[in-house]
Amino acid sequence: MNFKRSTTTMVIAIMALSLISMTSVQQDVFASGPGMSITATADQGSNTIAVTGMTALASNDVTFVVKSPSGNNLVTVAQVTPDDDGNFTVIFKVGQTWNEDGLYSITAKQGQSSIYTLTVFVEVTSGMTEETSVTQSTLEMESILSIQTNVDKYTGLEISADAVEGSTTIEITGSTDRISEGITLTVTSPNGNIVSIAQVSPDVNGEFTTVFTTGGPLWKQDGNYIISAHQNDDEMYNASVTVEIIDGFVIPEFGTIAAMILAVAIISIIAISAKSRLSIIPRY
Repeated sequence: MNFKRSTTTMVIAIMALSLISMTSVQQDVFASGPGMSITATADQGSNTIAVTGMTALASNDVTFVVKSPSGNNLVTVAQVTPDDDGNFTVIFKVGQTWNEDGLYSITAKQGQSSIYTLTVFVEVTSGMTEETSVTQSTLEMESILSIQTNVDKYTGLEISADAVEGSTTIEITGSTDRISEGITLTVTSPNGNIVSIAQVSPDVNGEFTTVFTTGGPLWKQDGNYIISAHQNDDEMYNASVTVEIIDGFVIPEFGTIAAMILAVAIISIIAISAKSRLSIIPRY
């Protein structure tokens, strides 16, 4: 009898321990979540950039690649090993290879998954950094927290077109609250063909600008050309403007209507002048 009680007590204890263990594992998995986060900081006029981060893959090294603003030059490469908690830090010294002015992209990568590939931008002018504190994160818990507490800080992407009537240049300016992501601009002709593509990086204030030049065989169709800006799949980060092109030259908004009104006015003036002239001719 005592043996049966002991056995029953032991089974209950084992089941209780198993339940506690399963609950603990589930909580740990939910708390950590997949993903990685990096933050780049730099002081105004410094030559040092500190990148700190955290990853759910504490056992994997993090590789860093720094590219110049033009994207053509590989500036430096670094590799760090996260500690047991997934934290890591790397320091970059701005040197001779940082000879371009503009936004340098710092990409951290861990494996092949997109949630472990992040990029932040730091502005360097004349070999000195601008004041910077920028973060990009794909950590599950941080993303949820951002959605809950910082909804109002996300304003999306906005663009506008500026062009002088009869010119062959269109200046596109815009702003975004995601300064760590590049922006792709696409020009589409009235018949749906892609005329031109450009890529720009926003500055530390989220502002950007680029210029398109009209003319040539790709701009030979008259009509409305659509200039679209794309930063990611979110509708808030997709915007477009329309510019009318006639004979390869820019026509301001409502240019066709204005031209028609002008034509009607000219015809009216001619008609009135002709009538007035006829009225003063003496009759015989």
